[in-house]
Amino acid sequence: MSVAQCYKYCVIGAGPGGVQIGFYLQKLGRDYIIFERSNQAGSFFEKYPRHRKLISINKRHTGSTNKEFNLRHDWNSLLGDDDQMLFKEFSKEMFPTADSYISYINTYASYYKLNIRYNIEIKNIRKMKPMWFLLKDQHNNITHCNIVIVGTGLSLPLKPNVTGIELTDGYEDISTFGPDYEGKSVLILGRGNSAFETAQAIYDRTNYVHMIGRHRIRLAWETHYVGDIRAINNEILDTYQLKSLDGFLEYGNIEDYMIVRKKDGLYLTDADEEAAKIWGQFENDPLQKPYDQIIRCLGFRFDTSIFSNQLSGGYKGKYPLITPDYQSTDIPGIYIVGTASHSLDHRKSAGGFIHGFRYSARALNKILSWRYHGETWPKQAYSISNLLPVTVKRINEASGIYQMFGQLVDVILINSFSFEYFEEFPVNLIREFGQITGESISNKSMIVLGLEYGEDYHGPSEDVFREDRAATEPRYAHLSNFLHPVLYFYNVPPKRTRYLDKSVLPIPDKLFHLVEDFHTNWHHNKTHVQHLKTFLENCLSQRLDAFQNTDCLSFALSRRSVPVTCYHYLKNA
Repeated sequence: MSVAQCYKYCVIGAGPGGVQIGFYLQKLGRDYIIFERSNQAGSFFEKYPRHRKLISINKRHTGSTNKEFNLRHDWNSLLGDDDQMLFKEFSKEMFPTADSYISYINTYASYYKLNIRYNIEIKNIRKMKPMWFLLKDQHNNITHCNIVIVGTGLSLPLKPNVTGIELTDGYEDISTFGPDYEGKSVLILGRGNSAFETAQAIYDRTNYVHMIGRHRIRLAWETHYVGDIRAINNEILDTYQLKSLDGFLEYGNIEDYMIVRKKDGLYLTDADEEAAKIWGQFENDPLQKPYDQIIRCLGFRFDTSIFSNQLSGGYKGKYPLITPDYQSTDIPGIYIVGTASHSLDHRKSAGGFIHGFRYSARALNKILSWRYHGETWPKQAYSISNLLPVTVKRINEASGIYQMFGQLVDVILINSFSFEYFEEFPVNLIREFGQITGESISNKSMIVLGLEYGEDYHGPSEDVFREDRAATEPRYAHLSNFLHPVLYFYNVPPKRTRYLDKSVLPIPDKLFHLVEDFHTNWHHNKTHVQHLKTFLENCLSQRLDAFQNTDCLSFALSRRSVPVTCYHYLKNA
């Protein structure tokens, strides 16, 4: 056993989440180390997805040279300082291979000289006292850390407590050799992307593939949730709906079933033997035929085995339960980055995926910087005359609030003659804005800017391609269904707890929707800018027209009050 080492920050796992937070720790010169149990970063991608094609979009061309705008459509790059470290430099495929991501993340880690210790598996984390953790690795070496950041993702395959489950093959170890499925009848348990990926890979060789799940199929283009079934994996929907033998079933709770082997193959049947006998009497029982193979594709869950039983079971499905500042609800001082932080926005936004949690990691870095280093949240200060152009610019470029829609927002604090702009703030922390940022908010009003989908439009039961799916006129902006800007104005920064229906933000004094746009460009003067300007003027009770300096001087000499956009000139005149 070596002599124990001490670090301010210990990051567990060099996957995309761990590497992303590592970039910020390295950039700020923090005392940190990243432990990775494999011999390279991104080891999850060595095995998954099993059929090697990612479903994250690698859109290399947008028609724009604006780097921030382009990140809105780049789902694979980690945030950094150099264009060489954009994923588009590593693959030209719209849906790239997992191997290309391994090359990318390891090049990124090396390029930014991240302090990663490979082939070290942390087996146990124990909290000794506040701001003091003891970590033990597979060699029984001890490391002391003040703060632990866990980026291990969801690594344990879900294996339900079902009689006969040992007769199934798991997604984690199934054969990916196509001829192994030639002429077979296959049942897949699960209907997520791993299940559809597997079906897509084998259905051209099988007699048929049946898929069984808890609820109706949810397609990403219906729900706007990237974790639902993606079009790249759903070819088998055709062979089901066009009656070419493949099929889909809903079962409710899988633990109400059992798997049995008979002479002619495997069967999924009711766990209640009497119920199974009755059901088996129906000639049209959809599960009456045997299967050559049953495959489990039920997803993964967070591994808690390293926490010395200090994690008491605060979970949201397969995710650890965490506070809005990405901290464990059970163990203060343990922070979660990467896929596992998705418990905050599961089925609401993109926080379970690289293009989402890269921004969560950046927000976490800002929280840590204030909490443990006294560094206030970064901001830009402007004259009030710049309020409209700055807001329009962020609406049309910002990638963090675009990808993490409804979860990260821009916050504008307004004084009489100036404002301060804070980017990508966690929406669930708005009521603690002053405590989280270290900013004085007294005698200031607040605007919260985010992007949102319409609440009553998307979902597996909705006709998302109906003719009236889009709002086109500014007067119907509040009926916008697609992603669009929404602004909340508070005369006093919110501390009260009354909320709008389905909203995570307290009820504002004024609310404004900017009508959706086919190109997601909100810079048209009559349709967008003028309506935004009117809203901002109503919030300020002041005009935001741009005046020449001579006009401002004339106003000052002839009126009791002057437009707010003149204050900066007159102050410096």
